[in-house]
Amino acid sequence: MYLSIIARHLTIDMYKCKTACFDDMYALQTTIKDLLSESNIEILAYNSQMMPDEHIAIMLLFNEGHISVHAFPDLQYVSADAFLCEENAAPEEVFSSIKKLFKPEKTKTTILKRGDFGTNTDMKPKTKTKVAPLRRIHNTGSKVVKMLTKSKDED
Repeated sequence: MYLSIIARHLTIDMYKCKTACFDDMYALQTTIKDLLSESNIEILAYNSQMMPDEHIAIMLLFNEGHISVHAFPDLQYVSADAFLCEENAAPEEVFSSIKKLFKPEKTKTTILKRGDFGTNTDMKPKTKTKVAPLRRIHNTGSKVVKMLTKSKDED
């Protein structure tokens, strides 16, 4: 029996996020709710909590699925996921505005097609990593300097 895709699940890791986002847990929750409302998502329930390790956990439930956000102020790191119960859902579109809120230097996303058990390759998640342009330029510059220094030392 072949089970078709019943949902899409996106996970995202955001590194070196803008620190001002972590100042007020309730303001952060309200901003995320507003961003989802702008995407025409009707929120059924939500909750936020300051966890014992001082990270902020925010959960939002809506007809199409859920979103969870875990913000770690000390690490300038945010992990989040969106589970949308539609075969053709585009969770990455929902997260585009949330990524703009946190302004990470680097993101790593993984998209899972939930309920698709056609073949083993269908079950393998697709992962994309994006590095912000300034970080990429800095990393390239460092590599060039190391290569030049290494070739100079070999002469």
